[in-house]
Amino acid sequence: MEPTRNSHATLVDLLDRILDKGVIIYADLIVSVAGIPLIGVNLRAALAGMETMLQYGVMQDWDARTRAWEREHRKEKELSVTSGEEVILEMLGSYHYSEGIYTAWRMGRIYLTDRRLILYHSSFQEVIFETPLEKIKGLAIETEEYFTERKERENLCLLLEAGNIARLHAVDTHKLREAMDQEMARLGVAWQEMPTLPMRDERAASFLDDGEEIACRGKMWYLVALPAPGGLISETWRSGHLYLTNKRLCWWYDFERRIVFEIPLEWIAASTVETRSLGPALGNRRVLDVIYQNDPGKQVASFSGDELWQWDKALNRIVSQPVLVSAGEIDTCPQCGQGAPVTELLEKGCAGCGWVSPRLKKEIPQAASSS
Repeated sequence: MEPTRNSHATLVDLLDRILDKGVIIYADLIVSVAGIPLIGVNLRAALAGMETMLQYGVMQDWDARTRAWEREHRKEKELSVTSGEEVILEMLGSYHYSEGIYTAWRMGRIYLTDRRLILYHSSFQEVIFETPLEKIKGLAIETEEYFTERKERENLCLLLEAGNIARLHAVDTHKLREAMDQEMARLGVAWQEMPTLPMRDERAASFLDDGEEIACRGKMWYLVALPAPGGLISETWRSGHLYLTNKRLCWWYDFERRIVFEIPLEWIAASTVETRSLGPALGNRRVLDVIYQNDPGKQVASFSGDELWQWDKALNRIVSQPVLVSAGEIDTCPQCGQGAPVTELLEKGCAGCGWVSPRLKKEIPQAASSS
């Protein structure tokens, strides 16, 4: 064989050659200090894919011992089922684990037996999720955007006997659903199809009022004003979640686990999106500025995160729509604080200071131009 050199070879070509044909390395090294040889290295090495190694009779004993050990070790890690229990279906899957502030999808293998539904992690020999089929009272398939792939995927949501919702994802969610339907029918257990899922957001469940529904939500940075030494105010960006409901706009601070910012919808005057610097750590990002009217006057709340244009569109849609209120409901003027019926404030303005709502200001020019 005559050695050849390809100057256009890439790292991919090198890896392909190593895995396919293999590489033999011969090296003789001598380490010298001040011209005196001290250390000698005689190196003979063969690099190749295991398939190539075994083809040429190299490392066969080691491969046989490794495979035998893995077979025995795998038996110890396999899920043990009770006597008479039959595994109907097995596939890779995950379970949405939520405990306190920790939430994550935990991976494992889903086992559907003729009695139970189980998610088992073989490496840790741990049952991550388990429920008897008789305790499943309802189910639904939900679609969500998976954060690492930026595409939609389907999850199987189970309503359990205690009223909890368990969320599972499988390699083939529909195949798992069909197998569960067959087993439940065989057991004579009836469950209901859930047309709407109960609230998944544990944070929102802690602060939503009766009749309050979420229109938009998402992870969002918020520019918080904090007291600094010397009586100064320091502004810093903090991570949390922004919620737009049918009653208010509010921001939940993850670290303190509470609502830090909230305003009623009728206070929102406008919103804009622009790019600006958030500091050396965050760099240049798009920022959503929400302009609202309260007692001190006009204020601005700044947020940064994903899909800001969708948030801006939703907020401006609220500004352009009339607010439906009860005829006898009383509120205070955002400017002077004088009490008055809400309908009078929204339709005529404040009789005390002359404050006019942003919606009314928009309607007055339109009426003048049409006349």
